[in-house]
Amino acid sequence: MFTGLIEGIGLLVRTDRTGLDARMVIQAQFPIDPLVLGESIAVDGACLTVVAFKGSQFTVDVSAETLSRTTLGGKRPGARLNLERALRLGDRLGGHLVSGHVDAIGRLADRKDEGRSIRLFFDIPRELGRYTIEKGSVAVNGISLTINGCREGQFDVNVVPQTARETTIQDLRVGQEVNIETDLIGKYVEKVTAPWTGTGGEEGAQVSRIDAGFLRKHGFLP
Repeated sequence: MFTGLIEGIGLLVRTDRTGLDARMVIQAQFPIDPLVLGESIAVDGACLTVVAFKGSQFTVDVSAETLSRTTLGGKRPGARLNLERALRLGDRLGGHLVSGHVDAIGRLADRKDEGRSIRLFFDIPRELGRYTIEKGSVAVNGISLTINGCREGQFDVNVVPQTARETTIQDLRVGQEVNIETDLIGKYVEKVTAPWTGTGGEEGAQVSRIDAGFLRKHGFLP
């Protein structure tokens, strides 16, 4: 589990393909505490397992599933990557709960300077829209951000100068792909409140019953 508060930047040294999956060698560009074999580290928002390390350089396994659901497969040597080690019990939870399990790839649709901040607009698969709400949380390349506004297939966030300086988000250009992880709590709420459909031995499909009527009945809407 992670918080979406990036600890620092890493540079991709190389990617070694091993059939359908891969191993990535990454050089941390900041002082990093001694790593432990098998520990989890979020790389651009994807939870990966450390399989080797020496000093501030470490190697992680990247499964075929992760390569298919994230932007990591397209990274080239020298690419800048956001890094965050797993949350420890007792640490401050300054961002939001981030699992490191990327939902899908999004794309930067537009960026605008607003005072000292940057407003970024991201296109996402339409099916993820039900997990984005105004003033809710989202992880973009592993960065915990607050959603300013959302509409079908898109949301926008405001990036303050501190976040821009300490992460790779200031490097993004219109059209560039990013890793998107929507709010973990929202997905579980939908899961436990949705009934199963299907009969007999058929595998049931789950349909959400959270709608305006449901929210009104339980006091969330007037």
